Amino acid sequence: MTKIILVRHGHVEGISPERFRGRADLELTPEGYRQAEATARRIQASWTPAVVYASPLSRCRTTAEAIGGPFVLTPTPAFGLVDIDYGEWQGLTPDEVGHRWPEALASWYRAPHWAEIPRGESLQNVLTRTTAVLRDVIGRHPEDTVVLVGHDSVNRVILLHALDLPLSRYRQLGQDPCAINELDFSENGFTVRSLNETWHLRQGA
Repeated sequence: MTKIILVRHGHVEGISPERFRGRADLELTPEGYRQAEATARRIQASWTPAVVYASPLSRCRTTAEAIGGPFVLTPTPAFGLVDIDYGEWQGLTPDEVGHRWPEALASWYRAPHWAEIPRGESLQNVLTRTTAVLRDVIGRHPEDTVVLVGHDSVNRVILLHALDLPLSRYRQLGQDPCAINELDFSENGFTVRSLNETWHLRQGA
């Protein structure tokens, strides 16, 4: 059995008030660093990962470095975990996008699996590349505990895949900064043991 500890990166600017961040290489805020350290302590207390994989963007890489530190693990970059490409929306607020692409934005919020982001990426493509990462990681680590550090959109798609749910359910899952999700993969497929766990961030806050 492979145990996957799926983590979202810590807080960055653009989460609230919201901007479409995507491939922008944002650094963690001071709050994000605090969250990453708290997440590292939570993981160290409960699991012993053999490897840490992360999106190559700095907000994930820094979070992964904090998690890997107690185990002397250097994060391995996995481009398939990089955030969704928001194309022409990147860096804009929802209001700014709504003024220029009202129908596309309405589709993104109402039916994200149908949405077409101008010069951007579909959720179907995110699903293809993230499942490729899962197959590779499980193939390399059939009996290990593995940490994956990704993004809001990436983690939601991975969880939908593990739960055998369609992409249309995308908005029915939450992924807060530095949330932890625990998944097991065996010959019977995925078992999701926890979703969007954040209690570790409130301890000592």
